[in-house]
Amino acid sequence: MGTAERREAPEEGAAAQVRTRSGAGAPGPGAAASGRGAAREGRDGAAVRETRGSTGEYGGFSGKGSYRPLWVEEPARRRRLPDPVRTAAVRAVLIIAVTLIQAMVAFLCTLAGSWLAFPMVISSVVSTILATWGALDVWVTRQVWNQRNGVVSAPSSTARALRRERRRARRQQRAAQRTQARIRRRGGAGQLSHP
Repeated sequence: MGTAERREAPEEGAAAQVRTRSGAGAPGPGAAASGRGAAREGRDGAAVRETRGSTGEYGGFSGKGSYRPLWVEEPARRRRLPDPVRTAAVRAVLIIAVTLIQAMVAFLCTLAGSWLAFPMVISSVVSTILATWGALDVWVTRQVWNQRNGVVSAPSSTARALRRERRRARRQQRAAQRTQARIRRRGGAGQLSHP
C-alpha cells in the first residue's frame, strides 16, 4: 500500500497532484475501485495520479468549464445567538473595551503625574460600573429570550402560552381566508348587494 502526499506542481499553476509511492507506478486499489483516478507518468518517472471528483479536477480547471469553489460551507458548530442577545453582547464588549482603554490611560497618566489622571480614574470607575451592567444585561436578555421563545420544559415558562396564542391566531386567519375563498368561488352569491 502506498502513502499519498499532496504537493503543488509549479508547471501547472495551482493544480494539486497526488503522488503515490507504490513501486510499480500503478494506482492504488482505492483508485481502481472508484474509477475516478487516472494514472500518468510525471517528469521524474514516478507515477502521478490526478484525482477527479464529480465536478471535475480537484486542482483547478479541467477544460470542461467546471471549477473548484474557493471554500466549502460547513454547518456551524453552535447555533446563532438570537438578535436581542447578540445586540446586548456587542454593546457589552464595546463598553468593556472602552473601560479597559480608560483604565490603561488612567494608569499611564498616574505614572506620568499628569493632571488628566484624576478625571480618567473617575471615568474608569464609572465605566467599570457600566461594564458590569452590560455583562449582566447580556445574561438577563438571554434568560428572558429563553423564557419567552425557547423550548423550556418548565411550568413557569411563558413560551407555551405564547405559542398557543400564535397558533390560535393563525387558525383564525386561515379560517377567514377559507371563508373569503369560498365567497369568491361562489361569485358573491348569497350576499346582499348595495344599491
